[in-house]
Amino acid sequence: MAAIKTSGLTKTYGELTAVDTLDLSVEYGEVFGFLGPNGAGKSTTINMLLDFARPTAGTATVLGYDTQAQADAISPRVGVLPEGFDLYPRLSGRRHLEFAIETKAADDDPDRILERVGLSADDARRPAGGYSKGMRQRLATGMALVGDPDLLIMDEPTSGLDPHGIREMQSLVRSEAERGTTVFFSSHILEHVEAVCDRIGVLNEGRLVAVDTIDGLRESIGGGATMELTLADPVGDLPDIARSVSGISEVSATERSLECTITDPTAKATVVTELDAAGATVHDVQIEDVSLETLFTALTNGGEAGDARESPASAVATESEVAK
Repeated sequence: MAAIKTSGLTKTYGELTAVDTLDLSVEYGEVFGFLGPNGAGKSTTINMLLDFARPTAGTATVLGYDTQAQADAISPRVGVLPEGFDLYPRLSGRRHLEFAIETKAADDDPDRILERVGLSADDARRPAGGYSKGMRQRLATGMALVGDPDLLIMDEPTSGLDPHGIREMQSLVRSEAERGTTVFFSSHILEHVEAVCDRIGVLNEGRLVAVDTIDGLRESIGGGATMELTLADPVGDLPDIARSVSGISEVSATERSLECTITDPTAKATVVTELDAAGATVHDVQIEDVSLETLFTALTNGGEAGDARESPASAVATESEVAK
């Protein structure tokens, strides 16, 4: 049984289709990243999972419960960090947590949750109106963790954070995953997704265009990795030897270096072995994997991974959708 499962999930607003026949399965205990450009339908999908919006067609289950018929059974077992959340500026961080505990009728110790999200006792006594963006995110995450949820849904959890805040949020997500919590989040910060996710799904114009691990996406798109070998002597006929290795699609050469495009990861070791057998001395090897940004661009712009290497994924942005 999946933690999240949708079948033909669709949401339309007049002539606009925000989510189009979404079939998705998220397994228990995994960290699943939900990517998509502005207006792709990510927040609309989350709203349907939480029964904040009703689908036009299709079904969804969360933790085995139907999102429409059994929403009351889902709510106590799910923690939510929404995009654009509000805090009460005059209330202390601790009082926010106490309020969340009272609302959920939970028996959590607020001090333990504060420690779990990295807020000190001094921070907890301060009014939340004086918190930094990162502290606000930590407090809101702590409120989402009240009741020890089985599923944590996070909508743009790193939006507006500086690099330090992003690293803190990554650490928190990894910590929750180690506790066995299923984490589902949408994000436009691709490095965050790559750092913490087991799998990702890419949504474009309401349709799910890919679901896989990042390595799996690299392999399926065919962009491969770039491997540059620096040699002790002129290359001579070594480019032909490199081209003969299965899993290498392209080879370019300068006087004392080879640049190979790798489509099969096993070819990395093979080409070095073959060059060594031919008498070459390899001084240095540098490998650059296709970035998640390149994969994202190829999937959402309809381009090839190789072309996308030259074009940044400018469509990735914080999402503002039609309906919430």
